Amino acid sequence: MIEIVRDKLHELIEFYDWALTRADNRVADWFLMDSYLPTILLTIGYLVTVRLGMNFMKHRKPFELRITLFIYNLALVVLNLHIFYQVLTTSWKLNYSYTCQPVDYSDNPLSVNMAKALWWYYFSKLIEFLDTIFFILRKKFNQVSFLHVYHHATMFPIWWIGVKWVPGGQSFFGAMINSFIHVIMYTYYGVSALGPQYQKYLWWKKYLTILQLTQFIAGMSHSCISLINRCEFPLWMQWALILYGFSIFCLFINFYIRAYKHPKQQKKNQNATNGTVKNGVTTATTNGTELMKNNKKSN
Repeated sequence: MIEIVRDKLHELIEFYDWALTRADNRVADWFLMDSYLPTILLTIGYLVTVRLGMNFMKHRKPFELRITLFIYNLALVVLNLHIFYQVLTTSWKLNYSYTCQPVDYSDNPLSVNMAKALWWYYFSKLIEFLDTIFFILRKKFNQVSFLHVYHHATMFPIWWIGVKWVPGGQSFFGAMINSFIHVIMYTYYGVSALGPQYQKYLWWKKYLTILQLTQFIAGMSHSCISLINRCEFPLWMQWALILYGFSIFCLFINFYIRAYKHPKQQKKNQNATNGTVKNGVTTATTNGTELMKNNKKSN
């Protein structure tokens, strides 16, 4: 058994070394792009921190973090707006096709700028690990759902692969629409962080949820059209985008049904589980994103 595991590990390392010879040399020296190891270790560190953090905060008072959260959300609004603007304008100048766009691996300044914008998108997924940390510090444990952790723990390593091998071409579309949605989403969170008196301005949360669902459908459709057109874009990446998008869509549609289609049943179930309840907020995260709804949380 040990020999079999050792052989399989050796084969995996050989495949990784071979794959690196096919990677984009332009990004080789960029921060965190030299090796997959830092990204994997940071992702593992995130998962360990989630588990240990929840245990650590279990018997401690929650932090409020109102000002910190407002600044954090504002910073992510600015960062995602920058990513969206760079991807949109660069794709426009390069006359990108929305049905089939191969990757340009040349040193054309615009193509390099597209790769840089996608690198920032990848790096933003590392920053967004703080979403979960803030939930834990505020003892919003009900917000640290499987959907939330799954999304955060997969987007960061997946987009390392994207930037390493396909920093452009068809990859631009998902990053562009997701960063746009994140501008809206973190604006919502920023206003919410200001306190209960601002909740009256957040009546549009359901429409944000609908935008999220539309985003997933658009992303999967974009990849399907690419497959139909037999686009000169790596086949493995097209299928990866479809399968990952489908997994997130299924998880999120389940959240949407529970949150908006059967909210009374969800409330009844949570009351039965928690006993005494008070007003709180719960969040679901999808293809990079999170959505908030009014919920009940135990004392």
